[in-house]
Amino acid sequence: MENTKNYFHLHLISDSTGETLIAAGRAAAAQFQSAQALEHVYPLIRNARQLTKVLEAIDEKPGIVLYTIVDRELSELVGKRCREMNVPCVAVLDPVVDIFQSYLGAPSRRRVGAQHVMDADYFARIEALNFTMDHDDGQFPNDFDEADVVLVGISRTSKTPTSIYLANRGIKTANIPLVPGMALPEGLFKATRPLIVGLIATADRISQVRQNRVLGSTQGFQGGDYADRATIAEELKYARALCARHNWPIIDVTRRSIEETAAAIVALRPRLR
Repeated sequence: MENTKNYFHLHLISDSTGETLIAAGRAAAAQFQSAQALEHVYPLIRNARQLTKVLEAIDEKPGIVLYTIVDRELSELVGKRCREMNVPCVAVLDPVVDIFQSYLGAPSRRRVGAQHVMDADYFARIEALNFTMDHDDGQFPNDFDEADVVLVGISRTSKTPTSIYLANRGIKTANIPLVPGMALPEGLFKATRPLIVGLIATADRISQVRQNRVLGSTQGFQGGDYADRATIAEELKYARALCARHNWPIIDVTRRSIEETAAAIVALRPRLR
């Protein structure tokens, strides 16, 4: 008998972009596999008129309410109306801010979108993203020494999405495909500044991803041995040997999300610098 998954409404109200709430809500919801959250995201809610419409929508589809609203009156209005509707609600940042205030002995500025200011870190992320997009798939190999991280790996080991995720954290990242029999650029071996990391996965996993690539490719694409497990195993053998020869750390991405792979790379950086 087929199991029926339960669904619930998850309302996320923010006076900024809502990124913090989305991350918190999904992290919590992931712990409950038997229930699927139906997300309703309400960003940039900064006045009573906007908030009233949101609360009406919640009344029509009750569920869990998470919110981050700096304005005290609006925040109190959310709590009051949720109690009246008998809907559970949490002001996600309030307990954290209270701890900061208690420890630091200073009140918070209560400024909307304070984490999104266009400061030096913001422009560093933009620069990193531009660099990473320019150096995707082995482009501009003579510039590799300007990178913070260089990812190497055979096709379909998540090099590009991992590079972009790292760049969004301000880490300039280049990536190079490893193809047996194809020479790697000299710029890679001459680079002394970046952390060079090899990405691998199981042959089964890569074969599955490559098969999907072939099925979704344009007409006339010749897959050949692209998804063949034996061929992939040889590619992986080559990648492992190359990394071992140059003492480059290897990360197996088979069961890792992009975020987990990026976190592992970030953790490697201070130890190897």
